[in-house]
Amino acid sequence: MKIKTLQKEDDKYIQQAAQLLVEGFKENWPNAWPDLGAALEEVNECLSEDRICRIAVDENDNVLGWIGAISQYDGNVWELHPIVVDINHRRKGIGRLLVKDLEEQVRQRGGITIQAGSDDENNMTSLSNVDLYDNLLDRIRDIKNFKGHPYEFYLKLGFKIIGVMPDANGLGKPDIYLGKRVIDWPNQTSNS
Repeated sequence: MKIKTLQKEDDKYIQQAAQLLVEGFKENWPNAWPDLGAALEEVNECLSEDRICRIAVDENDNVLGWIGAISQYDGNVWELHPIVVDINHRRKGIGRLLVKDLEEQVRQRGGITIQAGSDDENNMTSLSNVDLYDNLLDRIRDIKNFKGHPYEFYLKLGFKIIGVMPDANGLGKPDIYLGKRVIDWPNQTSNS
């Protein structure tokens, strides 16, 4: 497997990346990219010059996963958006490799932090279906994963929960914000 930049002329890869979005999000986030047209629009937006768009390709030249990032705060922060791995190739380290590669891409562009939002629209964590304005910090500290929410994937890669947007997707449906610094803090070892 190799990771490389997705290019505007890579029609085959673009189609495969879009299909991964539809398939990868349909179970828990079906409205994210409900069809190939919406997914193709997302992939093409990710190909603009102010973004990062990287794909993992197998030995048969098929896209196994892809990751994108959007520059924010004058390039100091990059929003990881989106990330998806083929459902038949999950839990094999592809997502981890894509995130590590993205960290290096962000560092090369002078970025400091990567942030990601991870919605909880269907009661996957203890942060959903509750009033987060009541004891928010305690609720974040005591978060529980009920149904395989991806926030734990990010935590394993060194991200921290840096906040929550209550009701982002409707009453009791928050967006969980995670972040990770990709450069060393002065006089400390690497966070990556």
